[in-house]
Amino acid sequence: MKRLLPAVVMGAAVICRVPFAQTAPADVPLKLTFEDALARARQFSQEVYTANASALVAHEDTLQAKRAMLPAASALSNFIYTQPNGTPTGVFVPNDGAHIYTDWVTAHGDIYNPGLLAAYHKAIAAEALAKARSDLAARGLLATVTGDYYAMVGAQRKIVNAEQSLKEARDFADLTAKQERGGEAAKVDVIKAQIQVRQRERDLQDARAALDKARITFAVLLFPTYNQAFSVEDDLEAARPLPAVAQIQTMAAKNNPDIRAAEAALAQQHSVIAEAHAAYLPNLSVDYFYGLQANQFAIHNPDGQNLVGSSFSVNLNIPIFNWGINRSRMRQAQLQLDLAQRDLSLAQRTLLSELDAAYREAEVAGSQIASLRESLVLSQKNLELTQLRYKAGESTAQEVVDAQTTLVEARGAVDDGLVRYRMALANLQTLTGVF
Repeated sequence: MKRLLPAVVMGAAVICRVPFAQTAPADVPLKLTFEDALARARQFSQEVYTANASALVAHEDTLQAKRAMLPAASALSNFIYTQPNGTPTGVFVPNDGAHIYTDWVTAHGDIYNPGLLAAYHKAIAAEALAKARSDLAARGLLATVTGDYYAMVGAQRKIVNAEQSLKEARDFADLTAKQERGGEAAKVDVIKAQIQVRQRERDLQDARAALDKARITFAVLLFPTYNQAFSVEDDLEAARPLPAVAQIQTMAAKNNPDIRAAEAALAQQHSVIAEAHAAYLPNLSVDYFYGLQANQFAIHNPDGQNLVGSSFSVNLNIPIFNWGINRSRMRQAQLQLDLAQRDLSLAQRTLLSELDAAYREAEVAGSQIASLRESLVLSQKNLELTQLRYKAGESTAQEVVDAQTTLVEARGAVDDGLVRYRMALANLQTLTGVF
């Protein structure tokens, strides 16, 4: 038993050689970068796995279609027994005797078969279509990971902001209480400050709940269990600059998976038409046989004649009439081709519109960050001045509360603006590829 246990453990480790074994226990927090999160999401995403598997399956279809055009060899070993009736052939006249032995090797090759060639080109187009869809799934995953990742980053920042705002509210509540005891403030000022404290406490609770919800949502995408404790690195300040519009347009024209998928679908339909047209054309093939087919399982018959040898046949198959099935297939393929052409045209127009909208969104989001930061600085300065004026008896508690609220909103606006810019870049990269 002592020897068996290590073997069982090692066997289980080999069988379970997946990232689950590398995941830290639920009570050990992980610190993930964006690249770490994206790598984990690619590992566990069912959509990406399905798309990649479909691309691999399509690649095998291409290999099979290509090799179907090559010569093939097979072996046959057969014995036929026929009831004797006193004649050389036996009861069944087509048989050459009571015993027939067949043991040969066959080689078959298609000299001219346009149908197989069209099927090969169709498989190539189908593989390109599957790869484009795989790329599309990967880019969709990038946008999803970006949204979930920076939702956590934003939630982490909101907790910090809420804690800072709560501290400021409590400081002001202490100030009003001291001034009330000194006869310098009215009771209503204390009440307003306490109301502000309660509001900031609720804001902090909401921020913590939002972080927990964002973590649970993201964990489903990253880990085999959603209760894994982890945090994400805050890299909002390290966002890449937006490339020039000409560079974006060039990247989209080359790398957009929707366009590549539509082009592959169109190429596939051209191959379908070629395959349907091939049904009108003749097929030429050759078969070569080497081995034995005789009434005795032997190299020579009783007269000493050779029973092992070779033969070959040339086959020309000419289609003549099949009740219009070929014409129907041609019409069907042409209808599908027209649809694929319309889909490509729509994909091109859609790309231009989505690219324009995504670029404008990223441009606006990026340009507003500086303005949001300036508003934050002004809000902080406004709160400091308002508090000084309140201490000097030149402003009311309501003005201080309003200044605190303005500062809270300005802090949140900066973080929301940074997250918005990140999301705009991610949405743009789904159209262009990573830049």
